[in-house]
Amino acid sequence: MTMQTIQYEAIKVALKQDKTGFMLTLNIHPDDIPDDLVRDFVGARYQVVMVRLDAEDKPMDRKENMRDPVRLAGILCKDPLFHEFLHESGNIFVKDEDSVVKWLREELKILSRTELKHNIEAAKQLFTINEEFKAWKN
Repeated sequence: MTMQTIQYEAIKVALKQDKTGFMLTLNIHPDDIPDDLVRDFVGARYQVVMVRLDAEDKPMDRKENMRDPVRLAGILCKDPLFHEFLHESGNIFVKDEDSVVKWLREELKILSRTELKHNIEAAKQLFTINEEFKAWKN
C-alpha cells in the first residue's frame, strides 16, 4: 500500500481550545492549496507532520534557538510563565514584559540583548537563569 502525501505551506493564524481539544487555523495561499484537500469531506482525518520554517525558508531547529542567547532572552521576556517565575522569586513586582526586560538587563549587566552575542559571561548567566526557570516549571 502506498500513501500519497499532501504538501503545502501554511501560516498559523489562530489557535482555539474547547472541551474536545485544540483547533488550529491555517492560512493557505489559493495557489498552494492541494485539490485533494479541497475535495476531502469536512471531518476527514489526517496524520499531520509540520516543520516550522525560518527566515530563509529552511526547517527551524527549536533546540538551537534555545542555545542562541539573544533569541532566548527575547523568548523569556515575552513568556508569561517567566514573568510569574520572576514575580514569585521577588525579582519583579509587576508581571509584564517591560519589567522583565529591565530586570534582565540589570541582572546580566547589559544595555541590549544584542550584547549577548559577544558577552560570554552574560550569556552563561542567562542560560543559568533559564535552567532555574525550567526547574521551577517542573
